[in-house]
Amino acid sequence: MPKISIDGVVHEIENGTTLLQACERAGAEVPRFCFHERLSIAGNCRMCLVEVKGTPKPQASCAMSVNDLRPGPNGEPPEVFTRTPQVKKAREGVMEFLLINHPLDCPICDQGGECDLQDQAMAYGKSANRFVENKRAVEDKYIGPLVKTEMTRCIQCTRCVRFSTEVGGVEELGLAGRGEDVEITTYLQQAMTSELQGNVIDLCPVGALTSAPYEFKARPWELRKTDTIDAMDALGSNIRVDARGSEVMRILPRTHEDVNEEWISDKTRFVWDGLKTQRLDQPYIREFGKLRPASWNEAFTRIAQRVKASKPDRMAIILGDLIGAEEAFAWKQLALSLGIQNIDCRQDGTPLGEHGGRAGYIFNSTIAGIEEADAIMLIGANPRLEAPVLNARIRKRSLKGGCAIGVIGEKADLTYGYHYMGAGFESLKKLAEHPQAKAQKPMFIIGQGALARPDGAAILALAAKAAAAIGVVRGEWNGFNILHTAAGRVGALDVCALPGTDGKNTAGILATARSKSLDVLFLGGADEINTEGWGDTFVVYMGTHGDAGAHRADVILPSAAYTEKSVTYVNTEGRAQVTTRATFPPGDAKEDWAILRALSEALGVTQKWNNMNELRRAMYGIAPHLAALDQIFRADAAALSELGNGEGKVTNESFASPVKDFYMTNPIARASKIMAECSALKNGRKLQAAE
Repeated sequence: MPKISIDGVVHEIENGTTLLQACERAGAEVPRFCFHERLSIAGNCRMCLVEVKGTPKPQASCAMSVNDLRPGPNGEPPEVFTRTPQVKKAREGVMEFLLINHPLDCPICDQGGECDLQDQAMAYGKSANRFVENKRAVEDKYIGPLVKTEMTRCIQCTRCVRFSTEVGGVEELGLAGRGEDVEITTYLQQAMTSELQGNVIDLCPVGALTSAPYEFKARPWELRKTDTIDAMDALGSNIRVDARGSEVMRILPRTHEDVNEEWISDKTRFVWDGLKTQRLDQPYIREFGKLRPASWNEAFTRIAQRVKASKPDRMAIILGDLIGAEEAFAWKQLALSLGIQNIDCRQDGTPLGEHGGRAGYIFNSTIAGIEEADAIMLIGANPRLEAPVLNARIRKRSLKGGCAIGVIGEKADLTYGYHYMGAGFESLKKLAEHPQAKAQKPMFIIGQGALARPDGAAILALAAKAAAAIGVVRGEWNGFNILHTAAGRVGALDVCALPGTDGKNTAGILATARSKSLDVLFLGGADEINTEGWGDTFVVYMGTHGDAGAHRADVILPSAAYTEKSVTYVNTEGRAQVTTRATFPPGDAKEDWAILRALSEALGVTQKWNNMNELRRAMYGIAPHLAALDQIFRADAAALSELGNGEGKVTNESFASPVKDFYMTNPIARASKIMAECSALKNGRKLQAAE
């Protein structure tokens, strides 16, 4: 490793490191606007100037590598200085140029208080500007309903352009014009279509790109900031929820290198308005075909009457996608106490959890492991819609080269090139007959589009045979991966929220209800099921929004959303992470575990736990790995051989992603006006309110 002297102290720096990164590792602060560690180097802003001994002018440290420096005449390490008068004068000059055309509208700018230009002007700028000419004005651009533009503030750092091209994979922004007429704009003045476009708000170092829904809502110092976990997909992105009083005002990403790096999807970022819309804030009971408000005791009494009048085999429980591991465990304990065998956490009908142990339903190679793969096969998955941040990780691996990507399923735009292998079963069958791959770390990513169907068990068995034939599992490498779409699915599978020995799965439960052989059905936030034709089945719905489950319910028990409680979510790779309460549930709504504890007592089957700590201790007894937060436990790859036992008749129906509308995948998103606007724009239709 080359040696370099930074401000008089010699350091050893890795090859290929930029001078800017080397200086920061040495403890020197170097200002920048255009440079970003995850984007290509542009060298636009020149704010990162440093003095290099032997060169007459200051050098842009972001565009120069430590390998570009030459040693002294006697072999001395090259010297770099970050705090000399020359550097100070150069930075002041650059800042003076940047502020020539920048409007002084900090009091009304949403970036105020979080603006890099504001901070660096204070730290590195001069007290006066020598330019008195009129400032340039630039027309604002419409780039969609999520990102608001104020292009007069733009300093042409091109971070947004590089992000949309390199990370987002959709070349929607570009630099047009030359000299003073240069502008950043979308091609043909169209709205951006990337599912990751909101990240340009965080990247913009000035107030040129800000959040349109958050416009003029609050200042950063007014907000209470809470670090928590996202539940809009199964990736488990680390987020920060900013709230004022009882209202969530915005959601921002947190850095986690192994999960979401520092990106989040637009649904994660902008779904916050759905947390306060169409909320269930008190219990309801249906009388004479209509729902009326009720007290908790009245609701519990009504449920107890129907449960005691029924038998365990005529009762069932279906759990939804946003349920936490503790809540799934509490539901399972309630089912065991009542003798209910019909319980299922897989409302989409997937066969996961029945065979193959834990290795049969998690992303075994880990999300970060995508960057090690040298061949990737997507089977019934559209990661751009199901997990956009994971899709960006696949694109990142693709851009490095040396990784062949194949697709069996939808022929969709995934933002990277791939080999289309076919649409469904026949193509997968050919893959099972394929000789062992030459790739050293091949990877299968199997989506719910191949599994959440009547022949899902047979498809999963065939995928396991194909993986064995190709050599997806070899040595320490396990490339057999399941991509989930539900945040709570892996955690619920970990605590065995599955049918008992003689119990029915979701399809069987729904068929029983339609045949009028089911007396009581509990829905734990399950809204993605067909509620028609259930006859006189008594439905108890516990959830957050007035969605499909609540519309059919006879008793509604209002619960807390993911930002209003502390529960464990296990992401698609099996990483347990705990959310933190950012706000309290509205009205009389309570956390799920508290409702289930009180309900158990009303039903005469009091549980052994009385608070969340006791509940977690009981849960860790059957799933001890959930106690080790933010850690990955390697599942037993040998158990994957059991997946070949899946049976059933296979249809020739093509694999299709279960996510038809990225912005409308759960009750919170469907209650969001922002998501509705994005969905309408994406699907080329008008909002009802605008008609």
